[in-house]
Amino acid sequence: MPSLKDLKNRIASVKATQKITKAMQMVAAAKLRRAQEAAEAARPYSQRMAAVMSNIAQAVGDGDDAPRLMVGTGRNDVHLLVVCTAERGLCGGFNSQIARFARESVRRLLAEGKTVKIMCVGKKGYDILRREYSALIIERVDFREVKQMGFVNAELVADKVMALFNEGAFDVCTLFYSEFKSVISQVPTAQQLIPATLDAAATAESASAVYDYEPEASVILEDLMPRSIKVQIFRALLENVAGEMGAKMSAMDSATRNAGEMISKLSMSYNRQRQAQITKELIEIISGAEALK
Repeated sequence: MPSLKDLKNRIASVKATQKITKAMQMVAAAKLRRAQEAAEAARPYSQRMAAVMSNIAQAVGDGDDAPRLMVGTGRNDVHLLVVCTAERGLCGGFNSQIARFARESVRRLLAEGKTVKIMCVGKKGYDILRREYSALIIERVDFREVKQMGFVNAELVADKVMALFNEGAFDVCTLFYSEFKSVISQVPTAQQLIPATLDAAATAESASAVYDYEPEASVILEDLMPRSIKVQIFRALLENVAGEMGAKMSAMDSATRNAGEMISKLSMSYNRQRQAQITKELIEIISGAEALK
């Protein structure tokens, strides 16, 4: 049984931890509001960009004028998985869910006889995936020093992806991230970047309309494809930041409540043991007084 001093020290330690988790919860809540606004603001632009790309791609078709970023290499042998996670932990299962989703895709592709390459965006995803697939990781992008995620960070990732594609390093590129739904819900998502996937609703809409493009649709598409990839990656990074803050706020709230429960239990044990010690001392004093009579 721990002594009174040990219990007192443990109570003080848990109280100090509770203060830290409470402060982290408040910081995450403040950052979540800004991150959620940024993610929600990026969605309409990203969706509209995808619709515009689908409209123009419908006009170009799969002809020789179509950009390689849109039609791909024509093969399906080498897959690049861009796995976006957070740079830090203490956010529950946020990072592990994305990494688990990516791991399942890796296993499926390897079982089909495909070659898999991984680009890790974020330290936590790299730490998780390297345990099992270190030989498949060809690139790592670290944003630990970045205070606020910006479009320039998405450009960095997109430029690396497009450079690898131009070198013939892969045939298909898939982006993995967590889509922010609410504070307690973040959904791991996979989105194919290269070759581009067309928006079915926008394609159906463009089929009933006639557009004239100036310059040629293929020229416009050649210019828009790299920009579209950057926009999709930027949206994924913003969704990840919002999801990370939501998961961190929930995790720190749970940790704060657990610390409170632990303090209550330890305080009860401390009071019981202290009461038992006082009772024992009183009995000894009374017994001694009785022996002197």
